[in-house]
Amino acid sequence: MDTEVFIAGGGVGGLALAVKLASEGVHVTIAEQLKKVSPLYKGELLQPKTLAILEELDVLEEVLANGNKIEHLEFQEVIPHQDREPEEIGNTQLSYHRLAGDYDYALMVPHETIKRVLRDKGKEYDDYFHYLPSTRFLGFVDGEAALKQDGEERTLRAEVYVGAEGRSSPTRRQMEVDLKRKDYNHHFLTVTFPRPEDFTHGKIVTAKEKFLGLFPLPDNEVRTVLMIKAGTYKTMKEQGIERVHEAYELLEPRLAEHVRTIQNWKPIQLMIPYTYHVDHYVKDNMALIGDAAHTVHPMAGEGMNLAIQDAAVLGDLLTWCKQQGKNYSEYLPEYEKVRRPRVEFLLKLSHLSALVYSVQYSWWRDFRTKAVQKFYDDDKLYVKQMLNISGLGRWDFNLIDRAVQGGFLPTRSKRISDGEQLKKMFRKSDDYPWKYKEGGH
Repeated sequence: MDTEVFIAGGGVGGLALAVKLASEGVHVTIAEQLKKVSPLYKGELLQPKTLAILEELDVLEEVLANGNKIEHLEFQEVIPHQDREPEEIGNTQLSYHRLAGDYDYALMVPHETIKRVLRDKGKEYDDYFHYLPSTRFLGFVDGEAALKQDGEERTLRAEVYVGAEGRSSPTRRQMEVDLKRKDYNHHFLTVTFPRPEDFTHGKIVTAKEKFLGLFPLPDNEVRTVLMIKAGTYKTMKEQGIERVHEAYELLEPRLAEHVRTIQNWKPIQLMIPYTYHVDHYVKDNMALIGDAAHTVHPMAGEGMNLAIQDAAVLGDLLTWCKQQGKNYSEYLPEYEKVRRPRVEFLLKLSHLSALVYSVQYSWWRDFRTKAVQKFYDDDKLYVKQMLNISGLGRWDFNLIDRAVQGGFLPTRSKRISDGEQLKKMFRKSDDYPWKYKEGGH
């Protein structure tokens, strides 16, 4: 046996899994085909549950040193005007501080920085952590992983094979999973540019037919996501970079000077949103994590978080199997039992968000503005929303909640206690039930 666990893909999910395994004495080999830093935007907002996992991996301190805390999210609804400042018709601010516990903030960190921190951490366990750069995973040959590195091909044998290769996953093809892709009527442009020093919180600016997400990065930069109609990208490029400048200025005049530092289309990335969720994560001795298993609408910013959370659960299961002398393949389905319902829940929430912000009628905008404000006015809605997006727990919205949000029932005055909130947070026995079913630890 060449290794105990082989991971195809050295993104944040694959690296988090590898660090977890190596730190617990499991031999892991990870193959990453990229030869240099990727210029593509792949998610940079770390939610509280992910921060807790990074602390367990002993990398949170360094990640924090390279990130920008997001403690508040502002939701502003406006009517844009060509000749003057946009007219504000709604403004709601939600705070991560409403979350009980230590992880009451999110964090913006460049994607490649997180990868570097995790790679460096893995090297501390060099007896168990084996990283293969510039190595392409070709698929499977006679049940072994086929690799190509520096023009040479070879196979690698493992007890468990993990597909963390992203949307084009050879592991997924080998597992013969079924998935249904869901497309949308909009695309996104994303680009990073300088920001005012005092622009420190996350902000969503929306109008009748517009959406602009603004998330401050370190070094006085801001990651921006601008929604455009599907199929209009080519026309916008033909009209010139000024078309982008104007779109930002209409929605957030504070950034007018800063967006003009973008002089051409080269740094701007087109994102075409779609979602899917495979019908199974596990088959025999193979498992999928991250985008190989599910893709979330980018408006929710949950993709990277789901990958790291997948890695935490799968990593704990595999290390427990080794420590307890259990058969890996026999227990792999336990990983799916934990993760699949949680991912399905967040996929539905992200899809709902996409619909809320992509419908383009004036009456819908008015309804959306009032519904967002209800999150602030009604503490139960507030807590449920923040808890669900944080990843720390799950508290389903019921019909009464939706009726309150829609204005059909009055806002409730009761404040949710921290104790009541904590009851809805995931416990260790929820995240890692195998340890408790059989008295493992």
